[in-house]
Amino acid sequence: MKLKKGDNVKILSGKDRGKTGVILTASPVSEKITIDGLNVFKKRSKPRKQGEKGQIVAVSRPIAVSKVMLICPNCKAPTRIGGRTEGNRKVRYCKKCKATI
Repeated sequence: MKLKKGDNVKILSGKDRGKTGVILTASPVSEKITIDGLNVFKKRSKPRKQGEKGQIVAVSRPIAVSKVMLICPNCKAPTRIGGRTEGNRKVRYCKKCKATI
């Protein structure tokens, strides 16, 4: 998985198509990411103590990595990510402007 926590991404499909946000969590095993304030669903919570009221809470759910695209910090455009070695390190780079991410 080429996306990491803190990357700025654009959603390509679904109800939030076209919106951008920052990745909060990334799960390489399940190939899913959670984006701050996007793909939000309402969850009902039961009252746990006597006298407490139940409430509706907004929760950001994970989205598949294939439905998002990284926004390059240099050219500010949605782009694919490539990998190359510079010295002894592997780095990610923008396929459009060839700049290191």
